[in-house]
Order: sequence, then C-alpha cells, then structure tokens
Amino acid sequence: MRGWDELDVIIISGDAYVDHPAFGHAAVARIIESEGLKVAILPQPNWRDDLRDFKKLGKPRLFFGISSGCMDPMVNHYTAAKRLRSTDAYTPGGQASFRPDYAGVVYSKIVKDLYPDTPVIIGGIEGSLRRVTHYDYWSDQLKPSILVDSGADMLVYGMGEQPLRFMLSLMIKGVPFSSLKTVPQTAFLQPEEEDLPKNKKWETFELASHEACLKDKKTFARNFKYIEQESNKQFARRLTQQVGDMTLVVNPPFQTMTEKEVDTSFDLPYTRMPHPKYKKRGPIPAYEMIKHSVNMHRGCFGGCSFCTISAHQGKMIASRSEASIMREVEQITQMPDFKGYISDLGGPSGNMYKMKGKDQSICDKCVSPSCIHPTVCYNLDTNHQPLIDIYKKASAHPKVKKAFVTSGIRHDLLIGKNEEENKNNHYDEYTEQLVKHHVSGRLKIAPEHTSDQVLKVMRKPSFKFFHAFKKNFDRICKKAGLKQQLIPYFISSHPGSQVEDMANLACETKDLGFQLEQVQDFTPTPMTVATVIYYSGYHPYTLKRMYTARTPNEKKDQHRFFFWYKKENRAWIYNTLKRANKIELVDKLLGKSRK
Repeated sequence: MRGWDELDVIIISGDAYVDHPAFGHAAVARIIESEGLKVAILPQPNWRDDLRDFKKLGKPRLFFGISSGCMDPMVNHYTAAKRLRSTDAYTPGGQASFRPDYAGVVYSKIVKDLYPDTPVIIGGIEGSLRRVTHYDYWSDQLKPSILVDSGADMLVYGMGEQPLRFMLSLMIKGVPFSSLKTVPQTAFLQPEEEDLPKNKKWETFELASHEACLKDKKTFARNFKYIEQESNKQFARRLTQQVGDMTLVVNPPFQTMTEKEVDTSFDLPYTRMPHPKYKKRGPIPAYEMIKHSVNMHRGCFGGCSFCTISAHQGKMIASRSEASIMREVEQITQMPDFKGYISDLGGPSGNMYKMKGKDQSICDKCVSPSCIHPTVCYNLDTNHQPLIDIYKKASAHPKVKKAFVTSGIRHDLLIGKNEEENKNNHYDEYTEQLVKHHVSGRLKIAPEHTSDQVLKVMRKPSFKFFHAFKKNFDRICKKAGLKQQLIPYFISSHPGSQVEDMANLACETKDLGFQLEQVQDFTPTPMTVATVIYYSGYHPYTLKRMYTARTPNEKKDQHRFFFWYKKENRAWIYNTLKRANKIELVDKLLGKSRK
C-alpha cells in the first residue's frame, strides 16, 4: 500500500498493537516515523511455529527494536505465588499465552538466528530493569545482564525517546551501528581486553563482577547501592561490570526530559486506537482502562523500596505543558465512544505534576534515591496549584462532564508541618478540589503498611500521615454530603515485616473500619532495594542482615492477616497469635467473646 520495498526499522512487541502514547511500541514507532524513516510493528509474533511472523517483513535496513511489552513478562504471566495467570490485559479478549516467558530474550534469539548480521536493540521494562546482574524471582537465580542471554547488540534503558532520537540522527548521517558506543542511556557488551569507548565528560565506576556476585550475596547487595544511585543522578558515571570474558558497559542516562521534549512525544499523530485487525478478537483490557485517560507527567521521586518506577522513568518529574494536556483532552472528547468522562488525569503518582527542585544545582549533585524519605527535602517544590489549575481547566471543557483522578496519590505530600506550609503549597485546597470533584466514588492511596519499622524499609511515611489524610477526607465528604470511599493499598511479606507486624496491621485497619480489598503479597522484581534484600538477606545501604518471609508458608501466613474477617481464618489467627504470645491482638481482632 505504501510502495515500500524495504523497512528501515522493525519493532517487535509482546503487546498487541495499540497506537496510543501509553504503549511503548507506538511511541517508539511514531518517533522513528517522525525522523523520516520507514517503520513497521510486529506485535505478539508466534514463536512456536515455523517463525513465519518473524520472516514476513524481511530484514530492516537499520535494526530490529525488541520489547516484551509494557509489563515485565514474568509479572504479566505469574502471581506472587508463581501461579500462572489466566488472563493478559495487553492481549485482545484478555487471552493469555500470546507471548513467551522472558519474551525479550526469546524474540532476540530468534531474530539473531534468522538475521545474524542485523543489529538488535532491546528495550522496554524487561530490558531496562535487567540491564545488570539481577535476581530473577521466577527461576530463583542471579542472572547476568539481559544482553548475555538475549544476544542483543545493544540495550536502551529507561524511557527511550532521547537515546533513540540521538541514535537515529547519527544513523541517518551514515554513522555505522558499531560506532554508537557513546550514546547515553544505552548498554552493550564488549571483549574484556578491548579499551572502553572514549568520552572525556564521563567518569567510569567498576561494579563487582557477575561472578563475584554469584559467590557472595553481600557483594551483590553492595553493588546495588551504586546502581541505584547512578541511575537516579542527573550527571551519572558510566558503569562497567565483568561478565565472564566480556565487559558490560552501561552509559550514564540523559538528563530529565524538558517540557518541550515530553510534549513532542505525546503530540505525535497517534490514532489512539488498537489495530483494526483485532476487531473480532475482543477488547484489549489495558487499552479499555486508559483510552479516556491523560498521563500528565513521568517519573517519581518517592523512591519506594519495592517500586521500579524511578529505576525506569527516573526520579525527576518530567511534566507536559498545560497546552499539550488540553490538546489530548480535546482528542479524547472527539472519540466516538466518549460519554463525557475523563477516566484519569494522572501519572505514576497522581499528584507530582510540575514538582521539582527549587534550586536545580542542588538536585544535580544529589545521590539520594528519594526526595521525600525520610522527610520531604527542603529543596523540593511541592506546590499543588498547577494541578488544581489543570483539574479545573479539564473539567470546564464543554464536552467533559467529569474529569476523574484514578491514579494513586501520595497522601503524605498533602499533610504539611504547619498551617503556613499547607497554605503556601495549596494542600488543603487541592484535597478539597480532588475529593469534591474528581473522585469516582473511590480514592486510591497506598500507605502499604502500618508498622513504622517496616515503612522505614519501604521508604514510606509513618502511618500517622494516613490517619491525618483520612480525617481530612472524611471531613470534606461529610461537609459536601458525599458517600465516597478511601481505598488503601497494603503489601504483605515485604522485607522487614514479621507476622506480628501483619497482626498489628489487621488491628489498626479494623479499628479504622476497613475490610481490606486492595492488597498484595510482595513480588520481588529486578532493580529494587526490596528484591536485593529478599535474595541476599542484606540491606544494600547498611549491609545489615534483615528478615524476609521467603517460604510459601511464611508468605501465605502474612497474607492471611489481611482477611481476619473471614470465618475460615479465625481459628488460624487465634492459634498463630497465641503461639506468638500476642493474646491482646487476638482480643482486638476476634473480640473477647471468641469461641
């Protein structure tokens, strides 16, 4: 149809093809197209037949770009208990088994076998979080960089727009792929005897080798501190790591995207629709959830121990302009199935839009993984006025009946030390605007635990912030005559959490009137502090021993405390707490009239 006889780039994705900025393959393909190149997307190719899907487009002139999709394929496939999931939200009809385990590795190996001379670049969440030695929960192994197992020629980590545009500009000028070894935010393997590519601006830091990590868990834990710090810096060092007879080279990341750069990515000519070929296969659940929503910013400065957002999207917030956001609101209102409701005006954390350091030079030297733990940084601007303005402007659109906020919000950013701080940063004004006009009946927040000791390991605030926010929420709802729910998220079996901590959590949330729904068992995913503790038994920053529930029974026992109100758990709770000599908790949970 286009009169092409050769493609410049072929993108292979583990997700169904949705031409929407929330889907990585679409954003990458639209960027490549905007540079004047010919690009095709090969979504969810069949890897179990004669590989005809991988052959039908021929080989690209420049490279194959490979991503397993918007989720790590192992999180996509398995529960925290390693049970196979029956659905896949990124596939038409929610059908499972349309991508392999470790999809990026499988796709890369196939492509390298079929087209050994064509460069392969791996990226996306799987590649990004597996760029160095990492613990893989599903195989219970310490694995080297995904570059080793996949055979890919290069890895792009984090949000790929900046390295991709930089690489494409060089390739268009005729620079060969083999000379792209000083592109920021990329990684590659080279023979150990080879000199490192020259870049006068970069310092280099050598991590402990993969083999040293295999021999000693404490060495692996110590490594992670440097990996996390360098991935969050504005001006980071290049990292190297020996893996067998090869050297892994991880170039430092680009600085945070500017507003103009973020706008450019979101303003590309997406159709915002799934590919027409899926019409008879049913809706794509992940698309249905976000098709009427607006992502206003990227990144998260929370630095939670169990979360990978900052490891992939960055610690610094990259915000879109108000104009770009309103253009997307307008596009949504033009969609044929739009009924007047924006499902979300949000981001990774719903209320971090436009927040950044007051003095950027201080941020440029910072090595802290979090801007708000253990306390909110004095240099962080937490003014909520820009958010209030966006909410009001979107709501005022003539075709919008309601603009909801369904992204989880950081409630601790809404509780100031005093009245002056609340006023200056518009905390109370924001909370009132949010609760009165943008909650669809339920507001999600994530205290994650009630124990201050566990919360410290999680890099989350004290539970007293939840109490304070709930008080505000209830007051505003009562005053406005609204029957709305606060939905708190909690995690069991997180490193540092004991059975008694879970019993206390059950008691505290019961006292607040909750029967918990949004709960999960801790799942160790690569590139997090909590996963390093889970595997090694050491905290990477203190190198002190730390308890973690590891066996299926230990994890199951912690999870059961969420459901103290179920009849089948009562006898178990009684016996467990009696053995732990915590009979006062039995009284709180089951009542003194228990049988």
